[in-house]
Amino acid sequence: MSGTINKVRMLLVAAWLGAAIFFSAAVAPSAFSVLRSFNVPNAAEIAGTIVNRTLSVVNTAGFFISLLAIAVGVAFRKKYGPRAFVVQLTLLGVMALATGVGQWVIAAKMRTLRQTMGTPIDQVPLADPIRVAFAALHGYSVAALSIAIIAGLIVFFILNNRVEVGRD
Repeated sequence: MSGTINKVRMLLVAAWLGAAIFFSAAVAPSAFSVLRSFNVPNAAEIAGTIVNRTLSVVNTAGFFISLLAIAVGVAFRKKYGPRAFVVQLTLLGVMALATGVGQWVIAAKMRTLRQTMGTPIDQVPLADPIRVAFAALHGYSVAALSIAIIAGLIVFFILNNRVEVGRD
């Protein structure tokens, strides 16, 4: 039973990792690139809206998958060595924290700044203090998702090792 549970945890983390990496490497850059290549007015505003909605799904899923994996890990903690248990929970906690902060702190502040701008971001000068603050938050958002992906990758390999070795 715990072997199956471990495989499900691994599958959920792997599915989230696939979505997060695909979002980062393909969806976000493509949205901006394609809209700009067609000279769409306010391309950055439109692409940003697409990216924001998609990132919301990625972050929210990462947060809840992490919490579910933590809960299941706690329920089956006797199946893991103490060090493996602590490492898994710590990394899943990092993943939950990074996606939660990315979604409910950083993205929320970015949405507030976009509303404060009052015009599409394409029309706000790059040196405008609100746009500068927005760009800084974007950097934090990228960092938060990167941290979550790294933590998720390590957890995936830890869980995969347990499945392959058969120590469930």
